[in-house]
Amino acid sequence: MSKCLALLLLSICLSTTLCAQEQAPKLLREAAHCLAIKTHSKATVLSLGYLVDTKSYPGEEVLYVVVYTGPGRSEGMVFTIVVRQQDRRRIFDIQNNAKFVRSKSGIDGVDFVEPPLGGTWTQEHLAAAIKRIERHPRFVFRVRDLLTPSTATQCESYADSK
Repeated sequence: MSKCLALLLLSICLSTTLCAQEQAPKLLREAAHCLAIKTHSKATVLSLGYLVDTKSYPGEEVLYVVVYTGPGRSEGMVFTIVVRQQDRRRIFDIQNNAKFVRSKSGIDGVDFVEPPLGGTWTQEHLAAAIKRIERHPRFVFRVRDLLTPSTATQCESYADSK
């Protein structure tokens, strides 16, 4: 009887843990698809955090996405992506990026190893976004799962015009 009870409790604990894992939002998955095809990363897995901002740029929806490259959340790349709708397609326009490390110095504890385009205001907004993203769950994607083209998503980048 006690073995059956122990097995029942174990299965409940495992199923609760599995169900508690958060599924990645569609918006982040679509943005991750664009990052995978536009940045030509050699990574096989992307560990991401994100934040939606509708206040900093009036009239625009901006998505800040952090791709963590180090242990924990100590370093990575942050991307600024403008999201807009055109007909039935969602367009993800990668506007800016920066490589960062967390440290005791820097803006809000963020040092930009490769700074973003723009000045102090841009760095302050990116540092604040990185800090806010740290308080939210991370999502992990296999890059090969992100490479399939989507008819509902269009990817653009400031690098496209170079």
